[in-house]
Amino acid sequence: MTSFKQAGPLGVAANYHWLATEQTVDMALPARPPARLALPATPQNLVIDLHRTAIVVIDLQNDFCTEGGWVDHIGGNYQADRAPIGPLQALLPALRQAGVPVVWVNWGNRPDLANMPPNQIHLYKPHGHGTGLGDPLPHGRGNVLEKGSWAAAIVDELPVEPQDIQVDKYRISGFWDTPLDSILRNLGVKTVLFAGCNTDQCVLHSLTDANFLGYGCVLLEDCCATSSPAFCTEATLWNVRKCFGFVSDSTALLGALAAQTNNHHG
Repeated sequence: MTSFKQAGPLGVAANYHWLATEQTVDMALPARPPARLALPATPQNLVIDLHRTAIVVIDLQNDFCTEGGWVDHIGGNYQADRAPIGPLQALLPALRQAGVPVVWVNWGNRPDLANMPPNQIHLYKPHGHGTGLGDPLPHGRGNVLEKGSWAAAIVDELPVEPQDIQVDKYRISGFWDTPLDSILRNLGVKTVLFAGCNTDQCVLHSLTDANFLGYGCVLLEDCCATSSPAFCTEATLWNVRKCFGFVSDSTALLGALAAQTNNHHG
């Protein structure tokens, strides 16, 4: 039997790591027992494992959600994208307390846009002029969705905690050309809760990519928002329930977490 005296862990997650000594590397550590949570959802209720769940929060950035940001500057409805802030202010501390990783996935483009092909630049500047990716905002607010700028920063109302993980993205999907999948797999994550804006764009397409990669996907309806017409949200919710996963909300999740805590203390 291997001795683990002065054994050193290799890996960042309790769910997936090795133990090494001078003579031996143990790759066969026992699996962590599940922390089962009954979560009301549609089209079916769920039982998820909190030890293998993460929440991914997408694009709740000043450019989308704050006065003076990009959406506001181009005449869009930035107020609509603020709807998830309140629910997430209540939900994220409870998830952290339960040991669920919080992963922030946000546009964080290179200043030179060197990894941004013309089709992505066209998406936000279709006529070749105006204020698109990397272009300056007025009043010294920085360049649109540029890494390190005020424009790309997460809104002040949702503080990032030291244990949280931040991932830059460069497309509507948070999985394309990013380390998001590797991070989730190294954490041992099997189920992903999705929140953020816009419901029908960056949230949906990150969720669909997660589905194609084999993750169980749960869209938290009240933790998502969009300034698109209402039919876009209706179609997104229908498609998630039909093809890509499940729909729940923060009220159901907080209730399930409280019930689990009460059962443990009862």
